[in-house]
Amino acid sequence: MLKPSKLGYVELAVKDIEGMEHYYSDVLGFTLMEVDGEGKRYFSSGLDHHNIVLTPTNESNLLSLGFQLDKDVLLNGAKKLLQQKGITAELKSDAQPGVPEMLEMKDPDGFTVHLYTEMDTPAPRFKENGIVPNKLGHIALGSMDPLKTAAFYQEVLNFTFTDRIDERANFLTCNNDHHVMNVSNLGKLVGQSNLYHIAFELRDASHQYKSFDILAKNNIPIVWGPTRHTAGHNIAAYHHDPDGNLVELFIDMDQLIPGLGYFDPRPWHEDFPMKPRYWEDNAAWGTKYEKTLLDYAAKKFQKIGS
Repeated sequence: MLKPSKLGYVELAVKDIEGMEHYYSDVLGFTLMEVDGEGKRYFSSGLDHHNIVLTPTNESNLLSLGFQLDKDVLLNGAKKLLQQKGITAELKSDAQPGVPEMLEMKDPDGFTVHLYTEMDTPAPRFKENGIVPNKLGHIALGSMDPLKTAAFYQEVLNFTFTDRIDERANFLTCNNDHHVMNVSNLGKLVGQSNLYHIAFELRDASHQYKSFDILAKNNIPIVWGPTRHTAGHNIAAYHHDPDGNLVELFIDMDQLIPGLGYFDPRPWHEDFPMKPRYWEDNAAWGTKYEKTLLDYAAKKFQKIGS
């Protein structure tokens, strides 16, 4: 069965490359590993060669997602499995530094998906300055057809459905985290596929408070939160990076027990056992977010579609 083990990296198209380099290096506290001949910046959270790639362009959006497969998967065999499902995938060698081989394909929204088994682990370790998250936690896609895109990741890459919020968002995972992907209707709302938000896992509440102080010192306001979500129950707060992307910093995400189909129990769970379900709202504490979301979309994409 073809199924990723983790979300390895996200590649962003970036307008303000200097501002974004400062943000990822000095504010978030990632390590700049390499700048290639095209000006792409490769950042590591602490182990892999890269978890964030910044590509200078004249627009701001998501370019590609990199998912790491189990190390014993043969990419030629994976390519054949994809072809059997009607998916065209190209096998590439040395297309990125630190990644000797990858499969490249497109999801229904046109985002590039990379599948790989090996990445160099130079292990720069965690920095001592900046926010320094544990890891790249998840990515949220603004889809033109969220049900179709969610079905693609479930049927082609064997992601597990974990929750749904109203008609707005579908949550999927490929490991124990409640979600490594959130597929929302924001693309349909603004008339184009887009990056809804990118999320990083912090260690605990004290780390979250310290992170907010670091953002404040860099004149970066919190635009929503902190609040506890319903789906996933993570405590999250959101801000904008220099390119206007929405960034989530979270703790306390639910952990799935795949063989049992429910999440490790927590005192704040509404159901025992807590299983994947439908939610009407996304804020367990009643924190309203709709205006923030629409203001963000209007600013970044200029207009709201019907």
